Amino acid sequence: MFSEKMMPLFSDTDALGHINNTKAPVWFEGGRTPIFKFFTPDLDPKKWQLIIAKIEVSYHAQLFYGEEIEIRTYISRIGGASFDVYQELWQHGDKCVSGKAAMVNFDYQAQCSKKISDEIRAQLTGHLIELKTA
Repeated sequence: MFSEKMMPLFSDTDALGHINNTKAPVWFEGGRTPIFKFFTPDLDPKKWQLIIAKIEVSYHAQLFYGEEIEIRTYISRIGGASFDVYQELWQHGDKCVSGKAAMVNFDYQAQCSKKISDEIRAQLTGHLIELKTA
C-alpha cells in the first residue's frame, strides 16, 4: 500500500461547505504517482506507458476542509497487460471515498496494449490487496 497525507485547500470546497466531489478523482490520480514510476521512473511524458481504461468512484461520507486526508493506494488486480488500482480517501479514521482505476500498459507508437514485464509485475504484486465482494 502507498499512503499519502494531504490538507485540502479552501478552493477544494463547494457551496455546501464540504469538499467538492470532483476532487476525489484528481487526488486519486496524484496518489497513483508511485505506480506510474514503476512504468516510467522519471515520469517523462515522452516515455509514458499507461492509459486509463475506466474509473469508478464511490462516496461513503463527506470530506471537510481544514482537516487532513489520507490517500491509500493498492493494486487489486493484475492481468496480462492491465491492472486495477484500488484507492481510498480517509478522514478522522473513516473511509469517505473509494475508487478503482483500470490501467493498461500501452505502446503509444504501435497504439496497442503490451504485456506487463515480470519486473513491473513483481513491483505491482508487492502492493496487492484482496477486495471482498458483497
